[in-house]
Amino acid sequence: MLKRPFKLGNILLPSNIFCAPLAGCSDLPFRRMTVKYRPGLVYCEMVKMDALIRHDPNTYRLLDYEASMHPIGAQLCGSKPELAGPCAKIIEDLGFDVLDLNCGCPVDKVTKDGSGSGMLKTLDLIGEILSNMVAAVKIPVTVKIRAGWDSSHIVGPEITRIAEEAGASAICIHGRTRAQGYKGPANWDFIRDCKLASRHIPVIGNGDIMDPLSAEKIFKHTGCDAVLLARGTMGKPWLIEDIYRHFDGKAPLIRSGLDYRDVLLEHLDHIVSYQNERRALLDLRRIGCWFLRGAKGMRHLRESLNRSKAAAEVREMICNYPWHEADFSEEVREEETCETESC
Repeated sequence: MLKRPFKLGNILLPSNIFCAPLAGCSDLPFRRMTVKYRPGLVYCEMVKMDALIRHDPNTYRLLDYEASMHPIGAQLCGSKPELAGPCAKIIEDLGFDVLDLNCGCPVDKVTKDGSGSGMLKTLDLIGEILSNMVAAVKIPVTVKIRAGWDSSHIVGPEITRIAEEAGASAICIHGRTRAQGYKGPANWDFIRDCKLASRHIPVIGNGDIMDPLSAEKIFKHTGCDAVLLARGTMGKPWLIEDIYRHFDGKAPLIRSGLDYRDVLLEHLDHIVSYQNERRALLDLRRIGCWFLRGAKGMRHLRESLNRSKAAAEVREMICNYPWHEADFSEEVREEETCETESC
C-alpha cells in the first residue's frame, strides 16, 4: 500500500509517490529540485493541444526536460478528439514516458472551451479522447480528474469505468469538485469511491497531501495505489524524501533555517541559469515566498524579496539574512491561500 515500485502500463516506476503538473510552477528549475528526492514520476506543466499542434515555441519550452528527470510525464489539455492522437504522438516522440489527459483544471480560461474540468460535463468525450490517445502511442496514457463539476454532479466512479474501457493505464482523482476550486478540505471519500468502482485500473489519490502523515492517511482511507503530491512540494521539495522515511519507519529529518537557505539558493541558481533576467526575478520572488511562508521571523525577508529589483539583489538578501534566527519548527503551510493550480 505504501511506498513500493509501481507498474504503469508497460513501464515499472521506482515508487508510487508522484509529483504533479503544477501550472506556472513545475518548470525545469522546479523539477531539478524535486527529482533530487527520487519521486516515482514527475510531470511537466500542462500544455494545450491546440498550441502543441501548431508548434508554439512557448508551449514546447514548457516541455523542456533533462535525462536525469526520467521517468517523466507530460499532460495535455483540450477537448478536440481529432487533435488527441496527433498530440499524443508528438509527446511520445519527444521522449516522454507517460502521457496524462487533464480533466481537472478548474480555471475559467481553461474550462471556457470545455477543456480541463469542463470535460466533467462531457463524459463521452473523455472516453473518445482517451481512446484516440491510447491508439496513437505505446507509452501509458492516464487521466486526471476532479470528483465532479459540483457537489450535485459527482462523476468520478463513472469516469473511472470510462477510462478503463478506453484503455487508460491509470486514473488520478483530486478530492474536490470544480466548484470548490481549492477551498475547503479535499474529500478523500471521492477517491475511495473511484477505487471501489475500479475493476482493474490503478487509482492515484491527490489533494491535501502536505506531510508524511497525510500521505499515509490517504493511502489507508482510500485504498489508492499511488499518490500525487502537488502544492505540498512548493518550498518543500524534500517532502518526497520525508514520506519515504516515514514509510520506512525512520525518524523525520529536522531541517534548520540554514538548510532552507541552502535549498532556496540552489533553486535560485537553477532559475537564473534557465530564465531571462525579468522572468527570473518574478520567479525568485514567488519561490522565495514559498520557502519562507509560515516561518517565524521571516516577514522582513519576504517583504524585501517582493521589493527586489534584480536577481543578484535577491541572492544578496538571502545570503546576508541571519538564518540561524529563523524558526521553522511550527511552520504553517497556507495551502488555502495558494493560487497555483495542480493540473
